Amino acid sequence: MEFIDSALASVWDKVKAGQRLTFEDGMALYASPDLSGVGRMADFVRRKRHGNIAYYVYNQHVNYTNVCSNRCTFCAFATDEGTGNAYTWSVEEVKARLMERMDEPVREIHMVGGLNENLDFDYFTGLLKAMAEVRPEATIKAFTAVEIDYLSRLSGLSLAETVAELKDAGLAMMPGGGAEVMSERVHDELFPKKIGRDRWLEVMETVHAAGIPTNATMLYGHIETLEERVSHLITLRDLQDRTGGFSSFIPLAFHSKNTKLSHIPPTGGVDDLKNVAVSRLMLDNFDHIKAYWVMIGEKLAQVALSFGADDLDGTIIEERITHTAGATSAKGLTRAEMAVMIRGAGFEPVERDSFYNHIA
Repeated sequence: MEFIDSALASVWDKVKAGQRLTFEDGMALYASPDLSGVGRMADFVRRKRHGNIAYYVYNQHVNYTNVCSNRCTFCAFATDEGTGNAYTWSVEEVKARLMERMDEPVREIHMVGGLNENLDFDYFTGLLKAMAEVRPEATIKAFTAVEIDYLSRLSGLSLAETVAELKDAGLAMMPGGGAEVMSERVHDELFPKKIGRDRWLEVMETVHAAGIPTNATMLYGHIETLEERVSHLITLRDLQDRTGGFSSFIPLAFHSKNTKLSHIPPTGGVDDLKNVAVSRLMLDNFDHIKAYWVMIGEKLAQVALSFGADDLDGTIIEERITHTAGATSAKGLTRAEMAVMIRGAGFEPVERDSFYNHIA
């Protein structure tokens, strides 16, 4: 393989040999002007793992409240109790929303929300039990590490005890949000009330030990440096070496509209594709890399399938958080639309469940 950027040749030698890339390699990938070269290396790794398959899941998002005490600088979704757009759904309201779509083959319920101090621990276990009752065939993927930490403090239980209670109520998987970028500098400036790097890793390690797989994410395109991105990826890779509990990695493009960082322009297509590709190359112990079409748009997500991504996430059904921050993608797609999007990119669509088992 020939490269416009000669600095990529040594990285390619490692990739071909299946050797682990270093921090310096990650920096070379991010700094390289040869987007095509980085993408071709990522596509090489992606096709060795998954061939011409691209995955999607029939899922439904549930954001049970937007009331949150953390009020992170980068967040457009959260608000205070009593404001005009504040809402909190009761357990019965969540059940009703799920029952509206009982004619659809939903395989996964993705549930996250704010840290609403008016809710007690029984509310959360009640949510899980209600969803399991309404949708016994669906996997409940719920709560970020930030929420798990909060629920541990709310319940007065240890992390392990909290996770055990939630698992008993129906929690089967967790999304990967909350770490944003694992940098003390970024944490202190953008989300000082949210748990930091060490606690996030502790929560995830505890969850993995309980037999609950999770995703992992990185929010990019705000004030982070390239060095902080690479460090974040290596930190995730190190934890995966210890636990093997991460199912997939999702680079999340920052949307600034309606936030206190609205002066920051949207991420560009080059940066979006670079993050997918570098993630695929650096995270050698992660099976799956997602191109989250909600954040980068449907068309660029198609291209990302040739830059290391093997999964487009899913149908979503009424995404709220990113659209509050100005996302212009659809709020949900049908199963047929997902398949058409994947075929249009030159790949074979495969519907999956939360654990990447194929749906016949």
